[in-house]
Amino acid sequence: MENIFIINGGQTFAHSGGAFNKSITGWTKEVLEKEGFKVRVSNVNDEFDPMDEAENFKWADVIVYHFPVWWFQVPNRLKFYIDEVFTAGHKNGIYESDGRSRTNPQINYGTGGLMHGKKYFVTSSWNAPDTAFTMEGEFFQQKSVDEGILFGFHRMNAFAGLAHIGSFHFHDMEKNATLERVSQYETDYKEYVQNVFTKEKCVLQN
Repeated sequence: MENIFIINGGQTFAHSGGAFNKSITGWTKEVLEKEGFKVRVSNVNDEFDPMDEAENFKWADVIVYHFPVWWFQVPNRLKFYIDEVFTAGHKNGIYESDGRSRTNPQINYGTGGLMHGKKYFVTSSWNAPDTAFTMEGEFFQQKSVDEGILFGFHRMNAFAGLAHIGSFHFHDMEKNATLERVSQYETDYKEYVQNVFTKEKCVLQN
């Protein structure tokens, strides 16, 4: 494993300037390049050619997604990017079909991906505090980010054949985004990224 493709989904829109996800992207790139990985980066705010982006998916051993959560979904520009790029990847390295056969269409849905052996990593950033997911009686009913809001996102990647290697979620990043908290998040996140990716590299080398 040596090729990492980072997608910065921190869309510039309304009151959001995308600055924090730009920082996360920079942190990821810094750690991975220091560890000897080859890194490519795309920003969903930029104009893009879907076929070129599909080639980035095909080149990568790991796809890294960074995005804020807007109204409990990915930002609209990231959704547009995914729609366009996955369509360009149909029978072109991302997925072949939905996996079913016409002779028995009741089974094997979601098994037509072409990216088996490749992996993905995700970060999300939230205004919601982590306690909104963990405390009894709070808004997300004690469902984790990955099991709840991002469940569909994870199944989308599984549909393409990608395996999940890690998630890191940044909480309370509007009302409580102090310099001290951001600095601690940076430290914790860089350590997590280094551990996840060096572990994956060692698994493949052994």
